[in-house]
Amino acid sequence: MGSWYSSEPWRKVEWEESTRNSLKTSVQNYTPIIKSVPRARILLVGDVGAGKSSFFNSISSVFCGSITSQANAGPNLTSQTLKFRTYNVREGKGGRPLSFLLCDTMGLEQTANGGVNTDDIESILKGYIPDGYQFDPKIPWNQNGDQAHTPPLKERIHCVVFVVDASTLPLKYSKDDRPKKFIKIKERANLLEVPLMVLLTKVDRVCPHTGKDLKNVYWSNYLKEQIYKASDFLGIQVSSVFPVKNYCSETELDMRSDILLLAAMQKMLHLADDFFANFVEDGE
Repeated sequence: MGSWYSSEPWRKVEWEESTRNSLKTSVQNYTPIIKSVPRARILLVGDVGAGKSSFFNSISSVFCGSITSQANAGPNLTSQTLKFRTYNVREGKGGRPLSFLLCDTMGLEQTANGGVNTDDIESILKGYIPDGYQFDPKIPWNQNGDQAHTPPLKERIHCVVFVVDASTLPLKYSKDDRPKKFIKIKERANLLEVPLMVLLTKVDRVCPHTGKDLKNVYWSNYLKEQIYKASDFLGIQVSSVFPVKNYCSETELDMRSDILLLAAMQKMLHLADDFFANFVEDGE
């Protein structure tokens, strides 16, 4: 097969409709393990254009049965998302909301006065910032003297997902140039014991064989290397790094894309339940 390929796939996937259906049912039937929380809240953070909004649109498309574009997404140099937004994913068009929310933030942007402020991320993690809050990179959100108020568990973030563009990984994420905002967010999430994972997007663009057929994703030595690189950079275990291909220009759903998207979504929900388990043990 050549140097791009390993002798066997480094993750096992059955590329069948039954796999997609099983994953879809699992995500669709998910409910948090703690009764006081109706929906798991998953926070997506990442650089401008990495694919945060596109991931929500893609997951929504899988459950709608056709391509949708509710969240503003596109290849801009500055963040398309200017507000903190929480998105429902629905069971079919107009159907019931599923038991999780995907929370979208402004892009990180590494300039001093650009992108989301890491203090705002901490406030989001703790459950203080409301849906629709307008980000101001220069001035973080202020509690207005309401420091005594502690948001309930259901308003906090239960899993943080770093969304990373695979095509920028070799350029941006070397050990000598670690973007400070990623590291600060990781440190604050760790202090709050919020689980972390990585979504590696645009894998079809960096591996030509995977671009031709997504079934090659776990045969690719190059993508395996990128997953280990992302794991090493962010200090997140390899088993929590998931490659995906978001829906961008497509007009129809694809089974292979759906399987990767749903597997990543399922992992997020499993991690959220790991977070909830701490509170179940505490008797909440």
